[in-house]
Amino acid sequence: TNNGYVRYAFDVLHADAVTVNPYLGAEAMKPFLDRADKGIIVLCRTSNPGAGEFQDLMVMDDVPLYQFVARRVACWNERYGNCAVVVGATAPAELARVRAIVGDMPILIPGIGAQGGDLEATVKAGKDSRGRGMIINSSRGIIFASNGEDFAEAARRETKKLNDQIQACLNL
Repeated sequence: TNNGYVRYAFDVLHADAVTVNPYLGAEAMKPFLDRADKGIIVLCRTSNPGAGEFQDLMVMDDVPLYQFVARRVACWNERYGNCAVVVGATAPAELARVRAIVGDMPILIPGIGAQGGDLEATVKAGKDSRGRGMIINSSRGIIFASNGEDFAEAARRETKKLNDQIQACLNL
């Protein structure tokens, strides 16, 4: 099935990256991982309120599942070089733990804006050794900035505002 998803996402839709669920294991992820020219963004510790129900469960080596996933994805990235993880801004302590595990690997960070993630705490916890490595997402804050004729201008304004706020947090 994943061979078909890979062909459709990358060869038909021409996507540059996809978000995947790791819970089927490396064997099922291999069609994605084999596409070294594409980004594979793996769910790790999501931003939704119920994320901890499974992601915080203690597993092998008595660590939370999300940390086990982060370790595994870091190993995949060492081999394939095309991985990132998803960790929500709504869990800055968990974000810091994942950053420590994955090193300078990119982290997609949803949860800023409507979900209430703290931007300053997110940047502090999520930045890599070079002060980068974060893809901070604010979907609803940008997409729904306006439903009027000024939609594009409002979306641009909110995007610029968020970018300026991120830069300010990086300079603290």
